[in-house]
Amino acid sequence: MKNIGLLISFCVWLLGSAEAQVTKNEYPLPSAAQVRWQMYENIMFIHLSPATWQGREYDDWSSSVEDIRLSKLNTDQWCEVAHSWGAKMILFVAKHAGGFCWWQTETSDYGIKNTPWKRGKGDVLWELSRSCKKYALDLGVYVYPGDEQWGAGIGSGGRTKDPAKQAEYNRIYRQQLTEVLTKYGPMREVWFDGNCYIPVEDLLAEYASDAVILQSKSANIRWVGNEDGYAPYPNWYTVNEADLKTGVSTALHSNVNGNVYAPVEADVPFLKNKGHKWFWAPNTEHLIPTQDQLMNLYYHSVGRGSVLLMNATPDTSGMIPRSHVEVYAAFGKELEQRFEKPIKSSTSTGNTLELSFAGPTAINHSILQEELPLGQRIMEYVLEGSEDGKNWNQLCTGSSVGNKKIDYFPTVVLLKIRLRVLKAKDTPHIRNFAVYNVKSTLDDISRNQKEKPLVIGHWEADTYSDGEWKDLELDLTPHVNSIGQYDITFSTLAYDFTNTAPTGLEFSDWRLEMYGEDGPQNITQLAKNATTFRITRSQQTLDEYRTILRLKVKRKPSKSSGEITIKRLTY
Repeated sequence: MKNIGLLISFCVWLLGSAEAQVTKNEYPLPSAAQVRWQMYENIMFIHLSPATWQGREYDDWSSSVEDIRLSKLNTDQWCEVAHSWGAKMILFVAKHAGGFCWWQTETSDYGIKNTPWKRGKGDVLWELSRSCKKYALDLGVYVYPGDEQWGAGIGSGGRTKDPAKQAEYNRIYRQQLTEVLTKYGPMREVWFDGNCYIPVEDLLAEYASDAVILQSKSANIRWVGNEDGYAPYPNWYTVNEADLKTGVSTALHSNVNGNVYAPVEADVPFLKNKGHKWFWAPNTEHLIPTQDQLMNLYYHSVGRGSVLLMNATPDTSGMIPRSHVEVYAAFGKELEQRFEKPIKSSTSTGNTLELSFAGPTAINHSILQEELPLGQRIMEYVLEGSEDGKNWNQLCTGSSVGNKKIDYFPTVVLLKIRLRVLKAKDTPHIRNFAVYNVKSTLDDISRNQKEKPLVIGHWEADTYSDGEWKDLELDLTPHVNSIGQYDITFSTLAYDFTNTAPTGLEFSDWRLEMYGEDGPQNITQLAKNATTFRITRSQQTLDEYRTILRLKVKRKPSKSSGEITIKRLTY
């Protein structure tokens, strides 16, 4: 009996060990550098180059270095602007594609040392590193892998058109990278725009081991796949290692069961109101975003668990223009007004977390945050509210959470609200479940939410194939509940930018069930091969009649991911 008992104990220990091992290998965990970076949430990009003096997006060397005088350069001001909207790091473009270097280097005769500023002794990267320390901001650096003057242009990843120049350019670039990584304090993020084919893995391991890397073989974060500041949803932080090692993995390659951890960064120009400019230029005030647009960016980036990398554009004086400064500050004030003081918040370990209120309480927002060092565990959840403390009604559903998921819904008056995790990789650890009643004069909250695009579905890279039609059914009943016209749009948010084949979705055989029967006259594709369908509801009907859109979908050759939205048209 004693031996049997020992045998049973051994088997229990063995099973427990095996289970722990399986759990450990089931999903990857983030590094300390990745966790720190994700906790920033907001990062300020800074683009400055001779292109600023040229009014262009890429330096074509049409201006003289004599023009670069930086009469009012004040990197303290840059840091103050970053603080004003909650950015925790500044990522500086130390060298863009034209090759101009903003630090003192002997690798090039095209840089700050060749300008009149401080008689050629100035160093903008040093000024910025000093200011970041003063303002308790972390610093990251963008050093373009290519250089137009070496014949390694846009998208080259550092490959020279003339192979005979490659070895020498490799040496030059490695020296440049070594300089910026060793002379200006720790860099917390290194950007290789468009990949990096120059061997720099050893330099990153030695000088940037505590940083996140975007693109290259050493990448441990991913570009979102667009320059709109929008992250696809669900937003999984894991990816297959083979995809990450390509150096150009994006949100498109997100895989809930991926074997490496590499979260997503959503970059966007500040000058993007019906335009798209990374560098300052004259007569661009009309491109400054509205507060409603900025909040939209925040909800679709940070609010979906990604990091928002929003640009700033110093002008030819070296200062961020006052009109820009005011907009950043107003954005920061709005974020603070909405989310600084929750009505109630809590932490928990387990699948259910309930918040109770002292009396009837108006709620229209919630924030969920996982304990990041333990990995992204939640795969599906539902939020429910109780008006009487006994019966529960669904408020919204979701899938990925990660660092932060913001949900918002029409205002409800509740006695209780609860989170139920329906599916998870392991025991959920919620570091924050907070609820709010957001009151705002901004359009994104004050207008009827049915008049704004509402996300009703998503697709991921492998949801559809390019060779076989797949049936899709969308229950529009909760949304098409009044007379009017509605647009259903399939928006691509991430794609394989290395693949030149067409991307997006194709549709056929769409049918709309309305008023209890198929109504082909009530649905129109706006144009041939368009991604938007318009639905017209001209009659009021009983609630028992459903509105169902059925269609066949397949993807075009290049994979994509995106979201499906519905919007009620107003005139």
